[in-house]
Amino acid sequence: MVENNSPAGFLNIPAPQYTDIKKEISNLKKERNAIILAHYYQTGEIQDIADFVGDSLALAQWAAKTTAEVIVLCGVHFMGETAKILCPEKRVFVPDLNAGCSLADSCPADEFEKFIKTHPDRTVISYVNTTAAVKALTDVVVTSTNARQIVESFPLETPIIFGPDKNLGNYINSITGRNMLLWNGACHVHEQFSLEKIIELKKVHPGALLLAHPECKSVILKLADHIGSTASLLKFATHSDNNEFIVATESGILHEMQKKNPGKIFIPAPPNDSTCACNECNFMRLNTIEKLYNCLKYEMPEIFVDEEVRKKAVKPIEKMLEISAKLKL
Repeated sequence: MVENNSPAGFLNIPAPQYTDIKKEISNLKKERNAIILAHYYQTGEIQDIADFVGDSLALAQWAAKTTAEVIVLCGVHFMGETAKILCPEKRVFVPDLNAGCSLADSCPADEFEKFIKTHPDRTVISYVNTTAAVKALTDVVVTSTNARQIVESFPLETPIIFGPDKNLGNYINSITGRNMLLWNGACHVHEQFSLEKIIELKKVHPGALLLAHPECKSVILKLADHIGSTASLLKFATHSDNNEFIVATESGILHEMQKKNPGKIFIPAPPNDSTCACNECNFMRLNTIEKLYNCLKYEMPEIFVDEEVRKKAVKPIEKMLEISAKLKL
């Protein structure tokens, strides 16, 4: 018998020899009445087998409306938490509990709470890349897709705390004329893009447009031809008449970009590490097709959220979804 919640954070059980893992995942999904949701930063084979692939906002929207009894979230831990917060009656699993987030880790709930108390009477806006405990301290959650619109839904004079991503916060300040107080957090992937290497790439590919996620540093964003969430970058590339793009976000998005645009060229923006030509999230890549198979077969590892925390955390998420629905995002 396999014990639940393995200390390793995932089940390392080899599939029987000659198992057609993709076929078995399809069968198990039907047996469990399960839906597989995958982020754009997952590996291509996980994206291809998922029922829905999207960014953080889209995954939250799908989790909120699915009729499936089981949600398997192929992404990172906070995404699984968000699904569980929205769907307490459903069972939510992730292939590997160790799939964390450097940005979420940069904002411990106890320290963020002290920060809030030090600056009272401010509306607290938190990026979705946070733990359930941080969301519970928040007035409204945002994603990179809707951050600008949600910030602008508040009067200009509203004092705001924005956390945890300083780069996204700085970008929103710059395009909205706000002066939000920012928490000093960042994503390790988007922090590592090399301006010098991107400039060199532009020399080699002079016709390429630079697409950048707003979690990137401002020096990268100033060079970008389009700034937006993963979904926005994908949409821009698909509708653009241009045929060549340098993409400054986690390289998993290139899989969907190439699928939708087989005749176009997508080049991953390089990080500072000279040994690698692309930039991958180590946490996102902990999920594998084998772990997804075991997750469905043995129904673990499962996401749990303390009910008192969940009741507080669901309010800012629902507010985000409500505003996004009004704005049709």
